Amino acid sequence: MKIIFNRFIPLRGYDAVNLFGVCFVRRGCTPDSLMLNHEAIHTAQMKEMGYVFFYLWYVAEWMVRLCMKGNAYRNISFEREAYAHERHTGYLASRRHYAWLRYIKMR
Repeated sequence: MKIIFNRFIPLRGYDAVNLFGVCFVRRGCTPDSLMLNHEAIHTAQMKEMGYVFFYLWYVAEWMVRLCMKGNAYRNISFEREAYAHERHTGYLASRRHYAWLRYIKMR
């Protein structure tokens, strides 16, 4: 995964964002194995869904979760999967296709 350091992307408050398989890291932040694994999980999600459909689903789910209790960003199924497995370095080798579907929970 290509990593680009800059001061504009991601927005303040975030250390990194994965856009179309490229990881943008805020200047001054040092990406660790957790962050890189988290973003690699997102890359796998994007590849299996198709990049455009991934972002359409991501935004639609975020908008629905804004109306629900809790942190909308943290409750997006893609983020739930990535946060649940970011510490497991071998996760991508054993990850099933569309594993993020298991993390859709409406609260």
